[in-house]
Amino acid sequence: MKIAVIGTGYVGLVTGTCFAETGNEVICVDIDKSKVERLSKGEITIYEPGLEKLFLRNLKEERLRFTTSLTDAVKDALLILLALPTPPGEDGSADLSYILGVAGELGRLIKPNDYKVVVDKSTVPVGTAKKVKEKILETGGAKLEGAFDVVSNPEFLREGLAVEDFMKPDRVVIGTDSARARKVIDDLYAPFVRQGNPVIFMDEPSAELTKYAANSFLATKISFMNEIAILCERFGADVDMVRRGIGSDNRIGKRFLFPGIGYGGSCFPKDVQALVKSANEVDYDFQILNAVMKVNEAQKLHLMPAISKYFNHQLKGMRIAIWGLAFKPNTDDIREAPAFYMIDALLKAGASVCAFDPEAMHNTKAVLKDKIEYGENQYATLKDADALVIATEWNEFRTPDFNKIASNLKNKVIFDGRNLFDLTDMKELGFYYVSVGRETVN
Repeated sequence: MKIAVIGTGYVGLVTGTCFAETGNEVICVDIDKSKVERLSKGEITIYEPGLEKLFLRNLKEERLRFTTSLTDAVKDALLILLALPTPPGEDGSADLSYILGVAGELGRLIKPNDYKVVVDKSTVPVGTAKKVKEKILETGGAKLEGAFDVVSNPEFLREGLAVEDFMKPDRVVIGTDSARARKVIDDLYAPFVRQGNPVIFMDEPSAELTKYAANSFLATKISFMNEIAILCERFGADVDMVRRGIGSDNRIGKRFLFPGIGYGGSCFPKDVQALVKSANEVDYDFQILNAVMKVNEAQKLHLMPAISKYFNHQLKGMRIAIWGLAFKPNTDDIREAPAFYMIDALLKAGASVCAFDPEAMHNTKAVLKDKIEYGENQYATLKDADALVIATEWNEFRTPDFNKIASNLKNKVIFDGRNLFDLTDMKELGFYYVSVGRETVN
């Protein structure tokens, strides 16, 4: 099957590569000429475990190609996948200008007797598939009626596990009322659901809402546990015990119950905000999600009062080491990363910061430049630091050499935003240790 993927960001590159892996001929389009040149030379532009191997193999076997020409990509394609950014506008609504701009171009490129399926892979508000169809017809004219279908096919990829999620999906959600488009999509996904995982067909609005509802529900679980963690701190309870107690109930499940310093990334913050805005547009006040956003904003700085208190509210001149800059482990994505909120607060309080992340250093330097210092490794950040703050739960941070930590830090002080260490161990090692929803080891 010949496929055009419009956009080579996170979703587009993973989608194009994984569809090529099952034998499809994929052309990915991007307006960024330098990016297209890098990808064409075999230089992958995002960090995602397992992706580079598939990317290089399919590039070598010429099933995966890159171009700046929308015309060339679309000409022979049966499927046109829109994997374009939908950044939040000033009012929180999803900006559809990229998607609708390309839809307008497609109206000039699609031919009346050359059927194509246009697929929304981007996370978009309810009604977007209808708008895309209208935009194509607006520029292409009535002669294109029946020459194409617009399908909603939201992605459910977890950064750090995206290749596995794509190749072995829990489910595939498809929004279409076209039998012709359904047959094409069924054939496309057949290699990915051989073990019986469902391909769920529904109408377009339901498919569009499914993605927002899924991410918003997961964000709600995170914010709920973060509020439980605050109660644990005040009641003298242990959030890890509470988490295990409720997570053993299969109606609740064990996942997304780990407290910390808030969620970030390109999906949860944007999608929760967009769903609230969409609800407002139909005169509904989504009170739960408004609370989820409020809790998460506060949680990003949850450790700051404890840090300030430890230093007698005199952070000026203090040097703070930070482990973790990406919003989660196994990615280089720093969008809405809680670490950046912590860094901003520390700098405003007069402290200096030295940070390390296994994959997100390049992206961080592009944003923060010389506002902070950067360690060559996790231990180099600790030299002469007054305390360590852990902001991302990378595996290599879970079992560190505590002797190295103690010998490099001025004080054996750790503020752990991801609850990586055992409280008993911290007591035995003699650290002052603050985590989330658990007692302070002093």
